[in-house]
Parts: sequence; structure tokens; C-alpha cells
Amino acid sequence: MNQPQFSELKIRSTALPLVLTLLLILLCGLFLFGPFETLRSWLEQTSWTVPAIGYEISSWKIVYGSVAVVFVFLGAITLSRLIASALGRVDSLGASNRTLLIKAAQIAVYTLLFLIMLDLLGIDLTTLTVFGGALGIGIGFGLQKITSNFISGIILLSEKSVEQDDLLELDDGTFGFVRETSTRYTLLETFDGKEILVPNEDLITSRVVNWTYTKPNGRVQIDVGVSYESDIALARDLMLAAATEHPRCSTEPAPQCFLIAFADSSVNFTLYFWLDDITAGRRGPQSEVMFAIWNKFAENDITIPFPQRDLHVKNWPADNAAQTAAKTEAESENVSHPG
Repeated sequence: MNQPQFSELKIRSTALPLVLTLLLILLCGLFLFGPFETLRSWLEQTSWTVPAIGYEISSWKIVYGSVAVVFVFLGAITLSRLIASALGRVDSLGASNRTLLIKAAQIAVYTLLFLIMLDLLGIDLTTLTVFGGALGIGIGFGLQKITSNFISGIILLSEKSVEQDDLLELDDGTFGFVRETSTRYTLLETFDGKEILVPNEDLITSRVVNWTYTKPNGRVQIDVGVSYESDIALARDLMLAAATEHPRCSTEPAPQCFLIAFADSSVNFTLYFWLDDITAGRRGPQSEVMFAIWNKFAENDITIPFPQRDLHVKNWPADNAAQTAAKTEAESENVSHPG
């Protein structure tokens, strides 16, 4: 079974390790050669006060805080990757449960390290309550879609209505396999290789067909017309044989063929047969069964008709012109010789 891809846990920028290395070298140099305390005293001389919360900030706190943020961010990413790697090796966990646990662990790690960072910076959490109301309104309006997609992703993972490798049909007719479910989107891979990022909210609020929700099998339909001169009972048997002989056709339920209508130029049948695994594709078996029907019909003189139209002309245009000319000439003679 394919393991989920945790691309959001990777450090995409190669510049981050370089920056961290330079910062470490700088800090070690300051400690080794002694000017660290002098530099700190000089940076602490420049400070500002935030009137709204009464918090004093200095140049030293800015530098110290920047370094703390970088290392906390790196620690959160590293710890999240370790947790994801450990859970990825647990075979007893399903794909949805594994992803859900990883997301929960990420939230816990980032929240814990954020609180640690605030403590390192000396920020009292009670001072942030002043901005609590405004922050809540900002999140409610500015991050409404992000929050909705995040909650929708948690719902999808917990309900297991959409799992990895499921075959989905979206409301616009798009088919694709679920390759990954993140906190913002679900990754679908279509049959032609396209990768579509579907917002999680769309999978919750719109109509979605999951072809493999409870079972992987699926039904295929083929419409066939037979001429009135053909043996329609034999035609039905040949269509059933063409479906039954296909290697991917399921025996339970067995193929079925129904006479649907007596049309203008054909007797119309509909053939149904089931595939054990719809995820392997249905266009291929459908095409192969149609080829088999064509060959069997040709071998048994069964005709597939096409619409024909007969045109009956009462008077040719040339005859009408001659009749009109003769009538005109007769009328002229009557006018020239009255009486």
C-alpha cells in the first residue's frame, strides 16, 4: 500500500539551513571572544514601549526574539517530521487515522513551541487579552475560508468518507484518485495524469460520488441497436456471451441484457455487466466488449442498422417549368385571337 506523502512537512528552502549555520557561528564567536555582554548592553540601550499593552521592546529583544523564532520554527518542523515518520511505519493504522494523528500532533507541537517562544521573549500572555476580541474578529472574517477548509479536512479524516486511493467523481464530472488530504485541500490525480487541488470545503458542501466508498466494483453500460430483419434472441445471447467472456467481467452479479425499445430503424438493447475493480478503469473493458459484440454479430449475420431516409418527388422542377411555359403560351394565343 502506498504511504501518504507528507510534502507539507518538508523544508522546501535550502537557504534556511545556511542562515541557521551563520547565526550559530556568529553566536559562538561572540561567546568565545568575549564581546557578547558588551553587544547585549549596547543593544538594550535602544528600546521602545508599546502603549496599548505597556510592553517595552529593545533592539536586544528583537535580535534575541528573531533567533528564538528561527530555532523554534526549525524545532517544530523537525519534530513534526519525526512524528510523521514514526506514524508512517505503523502498519496497523489506516491512511485516514494516520493522517489525522499527524495533523493533531502538528497542532500540538506548534502550539507548545509557540508558548515556549512567548516565554523566551518574556511576553506575558495576559497582555494579549487586550487584542483577543479584535483578533477573533480578524480570524472570523479574514481566515474564514482557511478555517473552514481546515475543519472540513478534520471532518473528512475522522468520518473516513474520503480515504487515500478512493476514486471520486466531482460535481463537475471530474474523475480522480485521492492521493493526499492536507489541512487545506485534497489532492486528486486524474486518469490523464493531472493533479487537482480540491478545497476540503467543496468535498463537504457539494455532491461527490465515491465509487469505492464501500466496495470497489462498478457497472458498465453498453447500448446496441439491432435491425428488425435480424434474430433478436440470438443477438441478445451474443451480447451476453461477449460480456461473460471478458476476463474482468464479474460473475456475481452476472451480465444482463434488456430489450429497451422498438425504434424507427432498430430494436434497441442495453447490456449491463460488472467489473470487480472499477479503479483499474472501465473504458478499456467497455471498448473490448463492444469489439467482441461487433465480431460476433458479423459472424452470425446480425446487422446493426443506421438511419435511412427515402425521398419521394412528385414533380421534377424541369417538368414544372415546361408546364408553366406551355400554360403561358396558351394564354398568349387566347389574348391574340379573341373569339
